[in-house]
Amino acid sequence: MYEITAPRARNVIADLAAFGRHHFTSSELRSALGVSKAAVRQTLSRLAAKGEIASPARGFYVIVPPEYRRLGCLPADQFIPLLMEHWDIPYYVGLLSAAQLHGAAHHRPQEFQVVVERNRPAIVCGDVRVAFVARRNLDAVPVERFNNPRGTVLVSTVEATAVDLVGYLRRAGGVDRVAGVIYELSEDMGPERLVEASKSASILWAQRLGYLLERVGAGDRAILLKEHVRRRARNYTKLLPGADATDAPRSKDWRLFVNASIEADA
Repeated sequence: MYEITAPRARNVIADLAAFGRHHFTSSELRSALGVSKAAVRQTLSRLAAKGEIASPARGFYVIVPPEYRRLGCLPADQFIPLLMEHWDIPYYVGLLSAAQLHGAAHHRPQEFQVVVERNRPAIVCGDVRVAFVARRNLDAVPVERFNNPRGTVLVSTVEATAVDLVGYLRRAGGVDRVAGVIYELSEDMGPERLVEASKSASILWAQRLGYLLERVGAGDRAILLKEHVRRRARNYTKLLPGADATDAPRSKDWRLFVNASIEADA
């Protein structure tokens, strides 16, 4: 059966690619071929073994062109928009992956970080690993579109990326790494846009972000954010959540317990 369905399957896949479609579902292929589930399963398995297709999620396949065969999948930024549309869930690329797309993150992230409304298991597709980060108020986060060879992908803005980085310090590699990335991002930050982006998150994140911006020499970007914190912040918070703050010095401007020394990764 494979010898019969494989050439036909390749023709269907080639037709999809010719019309700019870079993904399909197993049910779509079965319908196009008019064969049993077992037959299409076997065909998909063998095409995947040859590297012609890959499956980042159950029943969802991407067409892998020759230039990505060694990767074993499409790059994450090229298939994530397709998969999110298939799942019908809002998303944006965030944290270190967004920072890298914005030209920062000198250390290449080991995983592609995607922000969604609810926790989801990580995806492994060939050598590509996608990690999902749950975030409240997803719709309020400023995003922009980045072009790629398969279309566009939603990415948090520079300012929103910085806000998320301080909100997810552990997921972003720790406070020193975050400070280094924030420094790299700061050149493109707009003070007003920074305040708007901070409104999508807890005021505690703005307190940490403002302090780090000053600490890395980009305090001019945080002038309006400081006023925002003065109006909104009611309590002191820790620079490093979960760490002891006993006898930690205080930053009155940012209402912050400075319970960590900062050595921004260069």
